[in-house]
Amino acid sequence: MFSKVGRLVAALLGATSCLLISSVTAFTNPIRRPGGSDPQMSYSGGYYYLLSTTWTDVEIARATTIEGLKTAERKVVYSSTVASRCCNVWAPETHYIDGTWYIYFTAGNGDNLDGQNLHVLRGGASAWDDYTYVAQLTNEWSIDGTVARFNGWGNYLAYSCFHGVTYQSLCMQKLGDDNVSLQGSIGVISQPTESWEQSGTPVNEGPAALYMQATGKTYIAYSANYCWTPDYCLATLEWDGTTDPIAAAAWTKSNGCVFSGGVNGHYGTGHNSFFRSPDGSQTWNVYHATSNSAGACDDTRYTMVQVLETSSDGSPDFGTPVAFSYDSAEPNA
Repeated sequence: MFSKVGRLVAALLGATSCLLISSVTAFTNPIRRPGGSDPQMSYSGGYYYLLSTTWTDVEIARATTIEGLKTAERKVVYSSTVASRCCNVWAPETHYIDGTWYIYFTAGNGDNLDGQNLHVLRGGASAWDDYTYVAQLTNEWSIDGTVARFNGWGNYLAYSCFHGVTYQSLCMQKLGDDNVSLQGSIGVISQPTESWEQSGTPVNEGPAALYMQATGKTYIAYSANYCWTPDYCLATLEWDGTTDPIAAAAWTKSNGCVFSGGVNGHYGTGHNSFFRSPDGSQTWNVYHATSNSAGACDDTRYTMVQVLETSSDGSPDFGTPVAFSYDSAEPNA
């Protein structure tokens, strides 16, 4: 009898807790649908900022809660009629460096995808300030630029490339002191040589730096496989902490995908980014997915947000994609 009563009380308390979370401090996924491809989020000054691929311009949205991003105002911070960077605008990311916000993004021409290159905008002290186009960063095919920071080495730009290799791989190059240029050699740090990276066609793309608080280790999460397959997934590279980051030998690849679809109706879970909770105690994983069981590379992809856990050995534990019905508490304030 006691156990039955105990279970009933626990169930009631659990239901009450869920009601309190969902009515006050919870959000549900997806955060942006459609138009949620290649999402990147950051938190600063009481606001969450969200960018994703729009194909034609760079837009930034902000809200004081994750749930609020669903209906948040979007501000266009870049569009251009210049033929070499007018179109196929992909994967914009905000980064705060030396007191200024920058947006790194991919753009090319309107005729094909052969002219894709990386570009940079300079903003102000707030991520919501206006941005000015500064420069094209690369002169050979490159997409999905992101900033990675290394103690003792400085800031680098990681991106997807074909630099002297047959298949789409990951490159790394030193970011200039002005944060709007690249310097030094280009290093190919990962190629899609494993069988689990070759579905559809061999691909490594969408790098994102991850800094684990528990161990102080630095990782690069990236997307493997072709996006028009359900096998598009996240994998990781772990930096050894001492070797020049542009050297392939500095990195150890995960033994397969660390985050995959085929769960809760989500497929093609990839091209992610990370942000810290307002109090700094949590790391959150922001990624896109599709409901198309064959995978998708188009605008039907949607943005998902869920907390990243830490394994007992201090390595990242990505878990599995959460259901749309899951009520997630807002990040720790």
